[in-house]
Amino acid sequence: MNTSLWTIFSSFLKIGAFTFGGGYAMIPLIEAEMIEKRGWLTREEFWNQLTIAQSIPGPIALNTAVFVGYKTRGVKGAFAALLGVVIPSFVIILLIATVFTEFKDNPTVTAAFKGMRPAVVALIAAPLISMAKGMNWWKIALALGAAAVIWLLGVSPIWFIFAGAVVGICYSFRPELGTEGRKEGER
Repeated sequence: MNTSLWTIFSSFLKIGAFTFGGGYAMIPLIEAEMIEKRGWLTREEFWNQLTIAQSIPGPIALNTAVFVGYKTRGVKGAFAALLGVVIPSFVIILLIATVFTEFKDNPTVTAAFKGMRPAVVALIAAPLISMAKGMNWWKIALALGAAAVIWLLGVSPIWFIFAGAVVGICYSFRPELGTEGRKEGER
């Protein structure tokens, strides 16, 4: 697959321009564009890259864009995706910074931001529900328990990410799965 750099750039420019609420709100748009529209990733590849993007420092949308761009066209693709996802936010923030001080106390502007909140929550909830569809009940319960501990007790999510990685690695080395995480008959 030899996707043009312009296509990568314009896909992420569209995602960056039409997403409000930050990186998590971009996930459904990135998923639809990369899997359903473009076919650049399988659903499993998308969720694996999303997991990595959440685990490393930096904004999730930016990390995901770089991963997808790199997968499709290497370093040039990563750079095209990076520019595409960053330019809209940069321009919007620049415009807001130049005029927001004049409108920050305007009741209409305040009402507009309050009105956007439910949509942002829905955009964040959509990928969570999509990810939960393929999970066993105990994995969902584990995720909810971890979220409760993080929220109620203030435990850093890093500990849960680290513990999950360790458990996943240990699970893949179980004798009945072989050293590569596959059953013996699947080689």
